[in-house]
Amino acid sequence: MAEVSEVLMSVLSTVRVPRPGDRVHKDECAFSFASPESEGGLYVCMNSFLGFGGQFVERHHARTGQRAYLHITRTRKKEDDNSSGSGDPPKKKPTRLAIGIEGGFDVEQEQYEEDVKVVLFPDRQEVTSEDLATMPDVVRERVSLSMAGLLAADSVSHALQVQQWDGEVRQESKHAAELKQLDNGVKIPPSGWRCEVCDLQENLWMNLTDGKVLCGRRYFDGSGGNNHALQHFQQTGYPLAVKLGTITPDGADVYSYDEDDMVLDSKLAEHLSHFGIDMMTMEKTERTMTELEIAVNQRVGEWEVIQESGATLRPLWGPGLTGMKNLGNSCYLNSVMQVLFTIPDFQEKYVSSFEKIVDEAPSDPTQDFKTQGDQVGIAPRMFKALVGRGHPEFSTNRQQDAQEFLLHFINMVERNCRSGANPSEAFRFLVEERIVCQQSQKAKYTQRVDYIVQLPVPMDQATNTDELQEAERLREEAEASGNPPPAAPRARIPFSVCLDALSEPETLTDFWSSAVQGKTTATKTTRFASFPDYLVIQIKKFTFGLDWVPKKLDVSIDVPDTLDLSALRGTGQQPGEELLPEVAPPPLMTPDVEVKGILGSRGNEEDDSLYSPLLCQSVSPVLDDSTVSQLCEMGFPMEACRKAVYYTGNTGIDAAMNWVMGHMDDPDFSAPFVLPGCSSAPGSTPTESASEEHLATIVSMGFSRDQASRALRATSNVLERAVDWIFSHLDDLESMEVSEGGRSEGGSEASRDPPPGPRVRDGPGKYELFAFISHMGTSTMCGHYVCHIKKDQQWVIFNDQKVCASEKPPKDLGYLYFYRRVAE
Repeated sequence: MAEVSEVLMSVLSTVRVPRPGDRVHKDECAFSFASPESEGGLYVCMNSFLGFGGQFVERHHARTGQRAYLHITRTRKKEDDNSSGSGDPPKKKPTRLAIGIEGGFDVEQEQYEEDVKVVLFPDRQEVTSEDLATMPDVVRERVSLSMAGLLAADSVSHALQVQQWDGEVRQESKHAAELKQLDNGVKIPPSGWRCEVCDLQENLWMNLTDGKVLCGRRYFDGSGGNNHALQHFQQTGYPLAVKLGTITPDGADVYSYDEDDMVLDSKLAEHLSHFGIDMMTMEKTERTMTELEIAVNQRVGEWEVIQESGATLRPLWGPGLTGMKNLGNSCYLNSVMQVLFTIPDFQEKYVSSFEKIVDEAPSDPTQDFKTQGDQVGIAPRMFKALVGRGHPEFSTNRQQDAQEFLLHFINMVERNCRSGANPSEAFRFLVEERIVCQQSQKAKYTQRVDYIVQLPVPMDQATNTDELQEAERLREEAEASGNPPPAAPRARIPFSVCLDALSEPETLTDFWSSAVQGKTTATKTTRFASFPDYLVIQIKKFTFGLDWVPKKLDVSIDVPDTLDLSALRGTGQQPGEELLPEVAPPPLMTPDVEVKGILGSRGNEEDDSLYSPLLCQSVSPVLDDSTVSQLCEMGFPMEACRKAVYYTGNTGIDAAMNWVMGHMDDPDFSAPFVLPGCSSAPGSTPTESASEEHLATIVSMGFSRDQASRALRATSNVLERAVDWIFSHLDDLESMEVSEGGRSEGGSEASRDPPPGPRVRDGPGKYELFAFISHMGTSTMCGHYVCHIKKDQQWVIFNDQKVCASEKPPKDLGYLYFYRRVAE
């Protein structure tokens, strides 16, 4: 022990005590999914506080010279007398729409017995707490303090795992304090309520201004109410309503139509008393909105089919069959990553070369994308933290859209593959858009990069229309008689009509034609300019109703196992076909402003070359106020609504709404609107020059430095937007004059090589289905995701940690479908 004491004395200066703000990784290996519960436990460096599994700790010691590690091993406690006897304690049914909060959805909190000791490398000498008691005071105190600090500190992974999210936290309504209440003599009885318009007896809301009792919103499946309470708000503007049947002495469900959210009303007792309701004597008779949403999250039907819960599935294990723990609404991440890591490109980038990645990893591997890209094991906490860092949604414990996460992850791969192989190229393809002016019959061809094919769902072409109409008739009869409506059948849509809807020509009614120098009608046809190695198809199940309320289409689509898209390949300019002249449309300016010398030869509404910064302060765009107002009424920020109308050229609410939905994740979505090319808003500081790191990222994708600079200038130096911009302006970039040393000052046209474009792989358009991701629930913000993957001709279901052989893969209910090219 004296020898060990001497060793400890020699390394004492490297033993640190964690301070507030230090990142302590004591739950997960920085290079693998090893944890204290794994065989061999976890070694935590007592200097850097990084954790390492047994197979990586020697490497860290050799690389850094660190010798003292806290070795933590955990074993699950034996069952106590309160357990269910099945090996696991009985799970409580959730009573709150929350995570990490008492009564909320379960976040795994296993009970373990923990054993800790200090291990000194390279000889792996062990020092227990009892051993420390016999050592010199200076050694005992420093090492004991470090051990205690490490054990007491909240680990990074644990803090993320138990991150609280309470879907029931509500804000005080801005209308509550000064709510107007009419002295109209209305008194509401304590029971026996009916909608004053349709006599519905459930889902009733009393308006807190005039006391009107009306039914709630109609849900997408036909249940709920008939929208009479909503219509009353639209007619009167009276903002607050309380759900009858939820009133108790503790509160009630209060909804603000104006704020479009459930809210708190601190004066609720006073507001109810105005209409003769004594809040202290009321009893709950209806389910609250929270209880209804929890029930939706646990409902059967679609859930049962997709999860194949009606069958006893055979568990599978082994390479490629490892499940992933749900870290709290992380099933969207689990499903996407399981699919991606069946693709050879991702395996070769992050698995086959893992030894090289580890050797080249930075001092803190937890912050390195390449290192964490391999984290597809049991509980990928570090990986989730890294890919979600800084993102307003993916950094939370809320449920997310799997398609949005897939694009986000591809974007991160693009940014982190500055050299070497880029696995996201497996999905990348070019889209050809052909626009034909119907007046001149001249055409314009553009190309853009995409990664996902979005298929519309033509509900009017269901094959069981008679069944759906009969169900709707029965529902109306049930409503009229006060009976609950029958279960609605699922619409059956042929895959072929979805594909036809994608490829059929689209009519553009407000197209500005350079041939006729004015607005006219045009047709736009979309085709593939290249076919990727791996094709991702999204079924656009999530849409908006006529009142812009989000809804999910309940559809069954006969998605085929094999797919031939060869007929959808673009052909480019046809023999004898004339192209539209490359003349830009006039800018959107007020008529009293003189605009001189600011049009570029190929300008467009997002191009910074359109406007001179000197004119930005005096020029203001003409915007359709009615469209801006409609968007604002839907709850979007005013500045975002102005941008949407501007960037869609005042072409109407549909185009503006599509812009809003496609840019909601932009960092400057609600920032003050600045004309393209203006360096800043009035009174603000000028935009910073292009970041060298951002320039290098875009250049690594195959673009020139000038093109990268132009993209960053056009998007206020925001990398994510610049990447989107550059891929959507390929036709403009091709006209840039680029030389070896930058923009050419002279030289003949023949001497200029065309700038490099994005790298795409091309081949036959024939594919076979190998995976699909399914969603259960009414919204991408709730519910659950699972994926099915075909491995060795056997379909396998990955339901978070559960991996089983699939008996009846529900291919007709998928959300994202993954195809691979069939070799000819």
